[in-house]
Amino acid sequence: MTGPTTDILAAARALDQAALDGRPVPQLTDTAPLDVATAYAVQRALLERRLARGERPAGVKMGFTSAAKMRQMGVGDVIWGRLTDAMRIADGATLDLSGFVHPRVEPEVAFLLGRPLAGAVSGAEAARAVAAVAPAYEVIDSRYEGFRFSLPDVIADNTSAAAFGVGLWRDTDRFDPVAGLANLGMALEVDGRPAETGSSAAILGHPLRSLVAAARLAADAGLVLEAGWIVLAGAATAAVPLEPGRHLRVTAGALGRVEVTTGRAAPAAKGER
Repeated sequence: MTGPTTDILAAARALDQAALDGRPVPQLTDTAPLDVATAYAVQRALLERRLARGERPAGVKMGFTSAAKMRQMGVGDVIWGRLTDAMRIADGATLDLSGFVHPRVEPEVAFLLGRPLAGAVSGAEAARAVAAVAPAYEVIDSRYEGFRFSLPDVIADNTSAAAFGVGLWRDTDRFDPVAGLANLGMALEVDGRPAETGSSAAILGHPLRSLVAAARLAADAGLVLEAGWIVLAGAATAAVPLEPGRHLRVTAGALGRVEVTTGRAAPAAKGER
């Protein structure tokens, strides 16, 4: 007699509603087994629900791009999630936190693709596909109770993707993504005070390696990284919890900076971003 299995559409519906309501739900693995392949199927179904509401694909984000995080989760490879246009926050805008569960922010590097990319590519091929680079941040927000999750759980939850912001793009004839990102000092400030500092080298040794991995994982899923898409390479430091009424700035050396202010809307606007 077989045990319970994960209902992919029901799991996606529960995670989607948790994000809309800003209310946590139990881990999927609390009630049924969940392997990585099924978790990515839940993630796809979750994306389809967002697209059905009118959102459009904007790119992908990479996760577990530091050796420390891989060891913590007991994995030997990165994971990835999907970005939509509704997740993007304009530079300098106010981010309403009322629809979030456990929001945290990480400083990142963003790539803007100038040509499609997929499959087994070299670092040089990945670099040639980049049209521009920018400082960025990602707001992660696990929809699970207590910010607790297994590897399949977090994959199903779109790798905790919630929102992101990108600073001024530097095209690659002005900023070399190979040399410029090799060891770029990065900092996250909260209300003008340093909260985390790190280096772009913390992202798999070089952020372009994250782009190489993104192309490989996309191909494994039958997806091409499209021209015009954004790829968030992964966190350069530990994540910092977000609270309303804070001003945050990510600086990335010669690459520039990106800023956001956090707020909270009235209860009637809960779930809207």
